[in-house]
Amino acid sequence: MKGILGRKLGMTQVFTVDGTLIPVTVIEVNPNVVLQKKTKETDGYEALQLGYEDVKEQRATKAAIGHAKKANTAPKKFIREVPADEMNFNAGDEIKADLFEAGDVVDIQGTSKGHGYKGVIVRNNGTMSPKSHGASRNKRHVGSMATNGRNNGVINKGAPMPGQEGGFTTTNQNLTVVKVSTDDNYIMVKGNVPGPRKGLVYIHTTVKPVKKVKVEELISYAGVSVQDELNKVAEAINEEQAEKAAADAAIEEAKKKAASAAAKKK
Repeated sequence: MKGILGRKLGMTQVFTVDGTLIPVTVIEVNPNVVLQKKTKETDGYEALQLGYEDVKEQRATKAAIGHAKKANTAPKKFIREVPADEMNFNAGDEIKADLFEAGDVVDIQGTSKGHGYKGVIVRNNGTMSPKSHGASRNKRHVGSMATNGRNNGVINKGAPMPGQEGGFTTTNQNLTVVKVSTDDNYIMVKGNVPGPRKGLVYIHTTVKPVKKVKVEELISYAGVSVQDELNKVAEAINEEQAEKAAADAAIEEAKKKAASAAAKKK
């Protein structure tokens, strides 16, 4: 499994060469530093400990500073372990966005947006009670919990209840990598990603069977100026107008010939 840390920047859209629109999420992926390489001999399992985003030393503990110095780097704000079965790196190495490529299928984990304490109607898409014909005043109440009879007075786990909405660790699966740029340090993923903007996300190889899919070529705007595009549009319009004028002239000429032929017959 391959994995890397990044920050969600937001959503936009890209186009393929055949004009298909693809909604994508842009994830900022600055180089991750390997803080520690864990092995079966020393730790009982194989993994890489990744660090993301530097922290000033005066804001870090002595333990964090000492741990980072072993990898010749600064203390990190976010630390996550990744299985090392497909990643051959050592402590101090940098892992960049090109760890993945277009067509890779990934799972992305983040913390969903928090919405505070919500009632059962909003939190569980519940239905309100009738608003007329002598119904109860509790229009947005939980309703019956069915705790009599065979249920023995127990409320089963998962029952619709009010409570905290959002703010939990969430994973979106089967997302396709559309584009990767190591120059600008970002990964574009088709679809939405959990969490708010600037939220930390963990990108890793999907646990589903399909690990790779075909991705259509995207339109590239590199090296193209706006004025050049406007000139091309103007040329196309002029050519179209010239063709239309020539066609109109040919039609008028044909009408004149037909009228003269008809006059001769008379």
